[in-house]
Amino acid sequence: MIKIERVSVMNLENAMRGARNPMNSWNRMDSTYDENGNYILGDNDKSLALRLVRAGNDHRKFIRQIFVSVDFTAPMYWWKEYDTYKVATVANSTSTMHKIASKPFTLDDFSHEYMNDEAKQCLLNIIQVLESLRQNFIETKDKDTWYSMIQLLPSSYHQMRTCTLNYETLLNIYFARRYHKLKEWHTVCDWIRSLPYMDEFISVIEEK
Repeated sequence: MIKIERVSVMNLENAMRGARNPMNSWNRMDSTYDENGNYILGDNDKSLALRLVRAGNDHRKFIRQIFVSVDFTAPMYWWKEYDTYKVATVANSTSTMHKIASKPFTLDDFSHEYMNDEAKQCLLNIIQVLESLRQNFIETKDKDTWYSMIQLLPSSYHQMRTCTLNYETLLNIYFARRYHKLKEWHTVCDWIRSLPYMDEFISVIEEK
């Protein structure tokens, strides 16, 4: 399971203006804001953007200045793979270390949608033990009990992080992960294609 929320795409106007700096062609800018505050590329600007994206990453520097902020809630096993992407990313996470005992453990705190019956029963047993440890820790503040929770916690446990990326990083993620065996990556790749103009950027790269 992966949840994608609170998405913001920023700086498209400045990125497009910068894309015109090499040729001093600012007079050809024809993009505008719509009634919802979205920056809509005009024909001239979209044509330039697609040409630069098609030309390769040496020429499409402008997309590194299109920023995306998003909240991902995902299992720890997915975050281990996401952490491969260290360039042009920032993330603030909810704290397992500080807040693990702040609420009861439930099945919904873990990804389990693809588990068979045997695995799900095992997870339910672990949740029962974790909840017992949590209640014991609340009463005693015993450090060994806290460590027991941390070390027993399955990799299917959910964590939410607020992430900031740019379009170049998202393109790299898309082409690296679109055929991955983890279904969470398919959800992320579909979301990437849904971002403003990203489907068109991906399509011109695929046509090369």
